Amino acid sequence: MSELLDAFGNLFQVMGKLLAEQREQVLPAALLILWVAWWLWAVNWKKAWAVLAEGGWAPLILLMLMVALVWSRLAPSSCSCLGFVSVPNFWWQLGEVGLFVAVALFCGWLQGYYGWTPAEINLEPPAPADHDHAHH
Repeated sequence: MSELLDAFGNLFQVMGKLLAEQREQVLPAALLILWVAWWLWAVNWKKAWAVLAEGGWAPLILLMLMVALVWSRLAPSSCSCLGFVSVPNFWWQLGEVGLFVAVALFCGWLQGYYGWTPAEINLEPPAPADHDHAHH
C-alpha cells in the first residue's frame, strides 16, 4: 500500500513540475476550454439568438468595443503576430475580442445544429401557498 501512495506522490510531484514549467501554455488553453464549454453547454442559444435578433447585437458590439478599448489602455502594445505586418494597439485587441465572440457564436451554432440545448433551470422562487385565514 505504501508503494502505491509513494507512486501517487511522485506522480503529483511530476505533474506539478510539468504544470509549473508549462503554465504559460496550459493556462490560456484551460481558459479557452472553459470559454468554449460555457458557451456550448451552459447558454441556451435558442433564447440567446432571439435576444440578439431583437437588438441585443448592439450592446454586444458596444461591449466588444469597450473591452478592446480598456485592454488597449491597460496593456498598450502592437502585435506582430501575423509575421508580415504589425497590427497597431487597439486594433489587434479588437480582433482578438472579435475572435472570442466568434467562437461563442460558433458554439451557439453547434448547439443548435446538434440540438444540445441545456436543461432549463428555474431561478424564480416558488409562489407562496395561499392560506385560509378565515378561522381566526
